[in-house]
Amino acid sequence: MKHSIKKLAAGTALVLGALSAFAAEPIKIGSVLSVTGPAAFLGDPELKTLQLYVAELNKKGGVLGRPLELVHYDDGSDANKANSFAKRLLEDDKVDLLLGGTTTGATMSMVPLAEKSGTPFISLAGAVVIVEPVKKFVFKTPHTDRMAAEKVFEDMKKRGISKVALLAETSGFGQSGKKETEGVAAKYGITLVASETYGPKDTDMSPQLTKIKTTPGIQAVFIFGLGQGPAIATKNYKQLGVNLPLYHAHGVASEEFIKLAGPSAEGVRLPAAALLVAGKLPDSDPQKAVALGYSKAFEEKWKTDVSTFGGHAYDGLMIAVDAIKRANSTDKAKVRDALETTKGYVGTSGIVNMSPSDHMGLDLSAFRMLEVKNGDWTIAQ
Repeated sequence: MKHSIKKLAAGTALVLGALSAFAAEPIKIGSVLSVTGPAAFLGDPELKTLQLYVAELNKKGGVLGRPLELVHYDDGSDANKANSFAKRLLEDDKVDLLLGGTTTGATMSMVPLAEKSGTPFISLAGAVVIVEPVKKFVFKTPHTDRMAAEKVFEDMKKRGISKVALLAETSGFGQSGKKETEGVAAKYGITLVASETYGPKDTDMSPQLTKIKTTPGIQAVFIFGLGQGPAIATKNYKQLGVNLPLYHAHGVASEEFIKLAGPSAEGVRLPAAALLVAGKLPDSDPQKAVALGYSKAFEEKWKTDVSTFGGHAYDGLMIAVDAIKRANSTDKAKVRDALETTKGYVGTSGIVNMSPSDHMGLDLSAFRMLEVKNGDWTIAQ
């Protein structure tokens, strides 16, 4: 009888402990993502990832004995809406931290608000301008556009390619990518012999690709964009019978790109996070366990393919949680300081080592060069 009473008391204590933890004030994670619109295939897996892991963390007792609360808005791939929603998150919802900005445009519209309010902000967008120059409260998880251009040119150089045509999107990501591509080309002995642009909502890039095709001396084509546009361009490329190596930036690093481009994607190369080829990594790779664990959890929960974009959200949330734990507080200045001292975090994007001069913490080794073979991502040889 006494034994039963002890067990009952222990069980009651556990329940009361859990209840008291969740009676605590929640830690509010504010998020603005492009769940609909042209950037939806980036924003949708980002939101699904945050929902999945906020629930998982809460099942384990939350963070610092407090539940996490995700407050999220969909900007519809509109940077102006992102600004309005960020303002709402900061002023009305009183969030402790901002996580999101699917696109560079959305992120940059939110940056002044985060800086002015002194709120830590982890972006999920690509352009280098987000973290260069360094902004006190702004961090990011994806590799930069400059790194993408460098990784692509590194691969081209190995293949003896030196004359390249660039097709860039007129979005914030595409234009920053164009600028960075132009800036690093000479370093790798690359000459850009043609340069064209297209709009994020364009449905046919044949005119630009026809110009590129008829430019003498081109050895390869590099497309810098995100969302559905690059898949359309890839189809147009094959329809026009261009038989040159085709490269993309990391803005299309998901199974969705292969589905949209279909057989036209065969042979496409791009730099991406290890996540897309998690099962093909050697067992000795420190990212393998993390990438496989995330892939399994995401695919089981949502019954859909994993993407590097969801991985960026996973890294953003886990880096934030780690910083809150190390700060032992949600005090914004303390969390900011902890974010800046993130060291040795093994994520889906790479191994992150931040510093006062580097608010991303990834180097070029965090990128893998991938190639589409038989309708699947493989590690390029």
